[in-house]
Amino acid sequence: MIPVQGYEGRRVAVLGLGRSGLATARALRAGGAEPLVWDDSPEARDKAAAEGFIPHDLTRDMAFDGVSALIVSPGIPHLYPRPNPIIARAMAAGVPVDNDIGLFFRSWAVQGWDAFDQTPRIVAVTGSNGKSTTTALIHHILEVAGRRTQMAGNIGRGVFDLEPAEDGEVVVLELSSYQTDLARALTPDIAVFTNLSPDHLDRHGGMGGYFAAKRRLFAEGGPDRAVIGVDEAEGVYLANQLAEAPEDDRVIRISAGRKLEGAGWTVFARKGFLAEWRKGRQVASIDLRGIRGLPGSHNHQNACAAYAATRALGIGPKVIEQAFGSFEGLPHRSQIVGERSGVIFVNDSKATNVDSAAKALQAFGRIRWIAGGLGKDGGIGALVPYLGSVAKAYLIGHSARDFALELGATPHEISETMERAVASAMAEAEPGDVVLLAPAAASFDQYPNFEKRGEHFTALVRDAL
Repeated sequence: MIPVQGYEGRRVAVLGLGRSGLATARALRAGGAEPLVWDDSPEARDKAAAEGFIPHDLTRDMAFDGVSALIVSPGIPHLYPRPNPIIARAMAAGVPVDNDIGLFFRSWAVQGWDAFDQTPRIVAVTGSNGKSTTTALIHHILEVAGRRTQMAGNIGRGVFDLEPAEDGEVVVLELSSYQTDLARALTPDIAVFTNLSPDHLDRHGGMGGYFAAKRRLFAEGGPDRAVIGVDEAEGVYLANQLAEAPEDDRVIRISAGRKLEGAGWTVFARKGFLAEWRKGRQVASIDLRGIRGLPGSHNHQNACAAYAATRALGIGPKVIEQAFGSFEGLPHRSQIVGERSGVIFVNDSKATNVDSAAKALQAFGRIRWIAGGLGKDGGIGALVPYLGSVAKAYLIGHSARDFALELGATPHEISETMERAVASAMAEAEPGDVVLLAPAAASFDQYPNFEKRGEHFTALVRDAL
């Protein structure tokens, strides 16, 4: 556990008692603060009470008297589409509002670090797509290189559940826009921006607010090195804002589809090959085409980001290439879950929007595509240019019939359930086909989350093999 610093003897309110909220309350108590906890759910309050925390009703009048700060769980809106009433009351009372990420950056460094030979470092990864895979890949490369490392944030465990730092350790954090938007301290040593596509727009008041939330990771703390995906205009802008000159190698630009020119430090992937260039000269290259854990151009972008971040940490290209080869990928993200008679089964349940589904459809050859669920605004019309590799679509869930209307001449069936979709796809698949779950929709019509949807697909496939 990482004890919170700076609030000893003070009362600090904690709103939201999920994983991050409870971990924050424990860390506050460990640091000598008095946490005042609240959640709308009686069950969550009872769970906190079982750990010795006394619920403090933040909805009542005068609830913030004597309170030094309010720490908010990431899922609770503080501005758009409208502030949570408790947060609005805290702001009106002049009480600073923060989250666990802000507290963590204030509390990570301790005086004991003076005795270390190498100061511990933090790599923080944000962006729209690929954050989790990039974070896990950086962590994996560090492990292969023999470096002490921990991983937390929006992946794995909460930041306050990390162990105190050891000499030379590297912590790798995945940070969502919900986390970067509110954190009052953001000071990573290396910050990574993968890409940007429309998501969470209601929470951020539009695309500009969404990008601004991501940009805070770079603008607030001034990382020593910034790894920036420049395949969208926002990334080009961000890299330009951070660089002091064309040859400024504190900014490493990455791309998943084009050669990057210039005198600076670049990493890019073209036709399945990753290349690193510095000062106008190529210094390394890796063939990504046969790496099963990183299929498709979207994963090649993740590879570029992880490569750049770990090169900035001093790890050599050959070690990184070795780590790429042993990386198995993350569950529900282009995860190969089975193979039979030349047919590969891939679980990409995390592809909950059109952009991520498009990337999955471009990653493989002949596809038996399982799609559908609770469709998002705009439908799947934007996927039409990527349907050339789809031999047949098997549509499930609430939006199955709406999706069918947008598929044009692409063969399809209304399977409705995952069981029927998997059974039909398996029966019709031929050697060389990929049965791909890439829903392009949320899961909440049939499953509590995308993980449960992916687990169901995986279980059906493995039971049938």
